[in-house]
Amino acid sequence: MREKYLFVRILEACNANCFMCDFALSKDRYRFTPAELSTFLVEAERYGVKYVRLTGGEPLIHPDICELVEIISSAGMKSSIITNGSALPSRINALAKSGLYQIIVSIDGLDSSHDDIRGFAGLFNRCAEGLTKAKSLGMRTRVNTVVGPHNYRDMPALQRILTDLGVDQWELSAIKLDRHIAYSDRQDVITVCEPIYKSPPGLLVPTGHRFYGETREAQNAFFNLGTCPKPSGQRCNLMGDVIYFDPKVDRAFGCSLLPHRTGDGKANGAIIRTPDGAWSLNSSAWLDHVSHYASTGHRGCKGCSTTAAGYSDAVDTGDEIADLAF
Repeated sequence: MREKYLFVRILEACNANCFMCDFALSKDRYRFTPAELSTFLVEAERYGVKYVRLTGGEPLIHPDICELVEIISSAGMKSSIITNGSALPSRINALAKSGLYQIIVSIDGLDSSHDDIRGFAGLFNRCAEGLTKAKSLGMRTRVNTVVGPHNYRDMPALQRILTDLGVDQWELSAIKLDRHIAYSDRQDVITVCEPIYKSPPGLLVPTGHRFYGETREAQNAFFNLGTCPKPSGQRCNLMGDVIYFDPKVDRAFGCSLLPHRTGDGKANGAIIRTPDGAWSLNSSAWLDHVSHYASTGHRGCKGCSTTAAGYSDAVDTGDEIADLAF
């Protein structure tokens, strides 16, 4: 049986102003509590969860972030955090002491261009400093990059920077908005970015599929229809291996990309917590949700990530699973 991954959105609040994010500069007050996480992990362990990723919003502004990491570590699971990196230099030592296994930093450009994209002056330098400190503490590091018409030409230079920083893994995924993303020159995108995926040993290569598609058919769907690369097989093998829990709306999803990227009426997720606070990942609602998207629902999803698509294909081919970049 494959190991399972739990993603928890612990807050929506954020201190960055990213143009492509619904939580830009959010002041939302919801916070997932350590007590809730402790009880949830008991059920998650029974389900086979070995990895827990804390997402947001910006997780590092959660007042109990170190306690949340300690709870995960005490449960014998590996933890990771996705962050914009703004508070990383000041928090990384405490996070390491709490047992954080992996830090994932969002970087979309070079120096000031990244700061402009994220609406936060000096952010690129904070990210680089935080990643350097994390490596010195023995922590696993990953960078997530959102790529689009505005920044794809910076990707070869960013590849070299991330390699020099010693980053372990890099996810390069296409920007997703509620409208079609138009590229003025399809061939230029491929010409600029294809060498990234065929780099010689020693350069960091993105995980999973090419963000513009592995095949001519997938590339046509991406450039003409705005459909991101999907699993190649008949099933999405990620479903059931991942639990993405949004506690504010109290719904669980079989993938972190589902809540906003489908419209078939089944994307409302599954209730896995009863009114009295008990958790169940064996409920019919959860199992039906997973079964639907594993077998047929994924064909209507327009927002798959490069890593998720690559993971599913690796299961089909029997290749070593790129374990969601943990």
